[in-house]
Parts: sequence; structure tokens; C-alpha cells
Amino acid sequence: MTDARYGLIEAGGTKFVLGVADETGTLHARERIPTKTPAETLGAAVNWFAAQGADYAGFGIASFGPLDLDPASPQFGCVRPTPKPHWSGANLIARFQERFGVPVAVDTDVNGAALAEALWGAGKGLGSVLYLTIGTGIGGGFCSDGHLLRGLSHPEMGHIRMPRHPEDLDFAGTCPFHGDCLEGLACGPAVIARWGQSLSQLPEGHPGKRIIAWYIGRALATFQTIMEPARIVLGGGVTATDGLLDLIRAEALVANGGYTVGRIDKLITAPGLGDNAGLLGALALALR
Repeated sequence: MTDARYGLIEAGGTKFVLGVADETGTLHARERIPTKTPAETLGAAVNWFAAQGADYAGFGIASFGPLDLDPASPQFGCVRPTPKPHWSGANLIARFQERFGVPVAVDTDVNGAALAEALWGAGKGLGSVLYLTIGTGIGGGFCSDGHLLRGLSHPEMGHIRMPRHPEDLDFAGTCPFHGDCLEGLACGPAVIARWGQSLSQLPEGHPGKRIIAWYIGRALATFQTIMEPARIVLGGGVTATDGLLDLIRAEALVANGGYTVGRIDKLITAPGLGDNAGLLGALALALR
């Protein structure tokens, strides 16, 4: 065990969460800054880390995507085309390498969270974890025996095509690439685009919560069929809506039809690491 400190970044579409931790996962400092332009946000992050006075052994960045994660690519560590204004092409790692001169690990926020939940959280000791976040966007990461699922790039689980809920046929979806993919139908902005409020603000009895649970439950049934995870962890602001998790469990069970090995409603849970899942995901990436 050493006294090494790691700079941690959970880069989200609406906020960046910054932290300083040691290799045991103990957080020594934490800050939250709004996501503005890359220059503003990354500049503020660099200044905050510098002000902590730590001798950093490395940085871990768990970020919204899509990302270029090919180490041989000249765009490694950059954001690929994204609906997030100003962020397409933004280099997430260069400023930290230049300012601190230490290694910088980068992956998607959901990959980081999947790894952290597998190591220390809701999936500890189970062998495989699917982590899905539903918030400003939707993304997923899958960890099996300590290895993250990767192909030419990272998975983009939020962009699978979905059946349409019979009470939701007229909504075109908010995804600028696909319209009514999972993200275009069930992310936070898609909720507001339909009903003018977040899911948690909708009045009792409003059909919105039931419709969003229907979409997420069917997506999880699809992912379970493909991956058979031992645990499904749901994070993000949308899934924190009171009562939604139970509705998702019920919809997933109906959609699954008893086909797979694990009973899906028993596998679905909130993050075991709570609000620290993102930062500890960045630490897990840095430690690797």
C-alpha cells in the first residue's frame, strides 16, 4: 500500500465530478462543476486539481461518449460525434498530461462504473455486471471477470432500436442520429420533450413513468438475452425517480418471458456504490 493520490473525473453531460483518492478508494477531496464548453470545463478541472496540492500518480477519466479509445489513433481520448454541443472532437486527456506529466486512463463513464461495481459494489464476487445509466443520455458497460466488453470501440447500448409503446407512437424521439432509439425515447431530455417536466416532477398517475419503465424493461430483457449478466445495475438521474426501479423490474420480467437463466427482476438493482460509482469507476480505470 502506498500514499499515492489519483485524480478522478466523472465527466457527464450536465456536470463534471472531480475527486482525489488513494488506491484504497478513500476520497480526500471532491468537487462538482457544470459542464460548459470543453475549454471552460477542462480548464476549471485542471485548476481545481492543481489547487489540491497533491503529487498525482495518475488520472482516471470516466466520461460520457462516444469516445475514441484506440491507443494507436491520433484522436485517442477525444470525444467522437456527440449530441452534446461543442464537445465533438474535444480532447479529454491532453490538458492533464501536459499540466501534470502523469499517465491518464480514459474510458466511458458506464465502463468505469461497471468495473467499479464489479470490483467493490453491487456485483462484487458475482463474475459479471451490466451497468446502465439513464440520465442526460443512456449508455451501458459490461464487465465479465474483470474484463470490459470492447470491440472496435466501446458499446453504445443507448442506441439500440426499440419497439414503440402503444401510447407513445407519435413521439419522434430526441436522438439526432436515430430518433427513437432507446436514448431518444427514455433519456431525461426525451421525458422533458414530451411532457415538459422531469420524470420525478410528473404528477401522480401520469402515464410517463409507466411508459419509460416499459422501454427500459424491454431494453434490459434484450441485454440479458445477449450477455446473461449476474447483476444489472441501473444508475443515472432518471432511474432515481421514486418507484421507477420496481416498475422496470416488473416490465423486464414480462418482456423476458422466463427465457434466460437468471430471473431478471431479481438481478436489477441500484448502484452499490451510490453517488461514488462514477468517481470510483475513474479510480478503477486509473489503477488498471
